[in-house]
Amino acid sequence: MFQVTFSEQSLGELNKLGKLAQLDAIGPITGLTAGDLAHPREPLGRFTRGGRVLHRLRSGGLRFYFEARTDDTLHVLHILHQNSLEDFLLRNNLPVTESQLAEQDSKFWKYLESLAKPKEDKEK
Repeated sequence: MFQVTFSEQSLGELNKLGKLAQLDAIGPITGLTAGDLAHPREPLGRFTRGGRVLHRLRSGGLRFYFEARTDDTLHVLHILHQNSLEDFLLRNNLPVTESQLAEQDSKFWKYLESLAKPKEDKEK
């Protein structure tokens, strides 16, 4: 069993959940063993970014991105919602800036949707 620590971002995401939902979400990561990390199988995966070995663990609708810091400590870097833009960007190693993440604001998406509407809908 590992001791699990959380980044500021991951704690923020956990705090958005109710207490029981938090326990359900972190259950899978707290039960990981060294053997699981050495030979990952679904819902656990391993990949390398910037020379660091990272892991991704699916837990319900959440994705935990973490690294093993020591032999007995896992540090959760990000908790992202499945099928979110952030999750897609991280999984596909695409560059992202804070300003790009700010574009997820609902006004931005409404603007894009308005561009896709037929011209007659815009005139109404």
